[in-house]
Amino acid sequence: MYFTSLPDHSKPGFDEQRHFEQFKKHNIIFNALSQQSYCDNHVGCLSFKTVLSGEEWYGVNRNQLAVRPGQFLLLNNDQNYSCRIDTEQSSRCFSIFFKSEFASTVFQDAISSEEILLDDPFRLSEKPLEFFQTLNAITPKLQMQLDDLLLFLDRWGYNAYGIDEKLSSILLEFIGIHKIELKRSKQVEAIKTSTKTELYKRLCTAKDLLHSSYMDNPDLATIGKASCLSISQLVRQFKAAFGLTPHQYLIRIKLNKAAELLQNTSMGVNEITWSCGFENQSAFCRAFKESYGLQPNIFRATKK
Repeated sequence: MYFTSLPDHSKPGFDEQRHFEQFKKHNIIFNALSQQSYCDNHVGCLSFKTVLSGEEWYGVNRNQLAVRPGQFLLLNNDQNYSCRIDTEQSSRCFSIFFKSEFASTVFQDAISSEEILLDDPFRLSEKPLEFFQTLNAITPKLQMQLDDLLLFLDRWGYNAYGIDEKLSSILLEFIGIHKIELKRSKQVEAIKTSTKTELYKRLCTAKDLLHSSYMDNPDLATIGKASCLSISQLVRQFKAAFGLTPHQYLIRIKLNKAAELLQNTSMGVNEITWSCGFENQSAFCRAFKESYGLQPNIFRATKK
């Protein structure tokens, strides 16, 4: 099923149960433009969330995450969450909801040998794959797959056979990204695997807070409280997992955003300084040159 508008949950007579029942029966894609949209509580199937423009906020496990262009969020089966769009300019949100049986079939194929699949081709995994529910960058390969999916939808509409083929490939790409996350979680300094996994989930909470609220300059105490980690543990384990301290990671987020604005907008350097959360223009220009080797205005001129 394919929707180009978001449901209005506040509309009189809206049948919420009937709406959500569809997610158990079909793969569903939303590609919608909206300024105002709210869903206070949804228990969903495995789903992929991104935006093509603007931003959308998700509430997951008491944390608030902002999904922006170039990022995506995977939510596991039966995960409670809220979502909202509340922006002056419209946001183009793009979501894929995977029917449980469909996702299980793809995952089973990915982890099983050909011999096992021959003996029992329709066996489904008893335990579904559980992803880290954290913000990730859209890889070039995933971007190509999403572009191909959008092109197919634009040209042919929702043709179930063609769409399912493309969704299978996208799910396989998620597995590859998940393997990278697992490898990163093993870098956490702990002995037990279960402890490494729990610590990594908390570090992902810290990382997502930095991405979502970088312009507010969250301090270590705020990040530590949100992720249930002491400040010293946060700094030490964050660097073990991501290769940078929280402050270094925050600066990188800000500079990446600044570079994007320099390339794609006509915003002045002073306005970019403010919007990216730098204290003053001198500090921004100094940090930008250290990272990119050029002053912001010169960088902008080279990208035209």
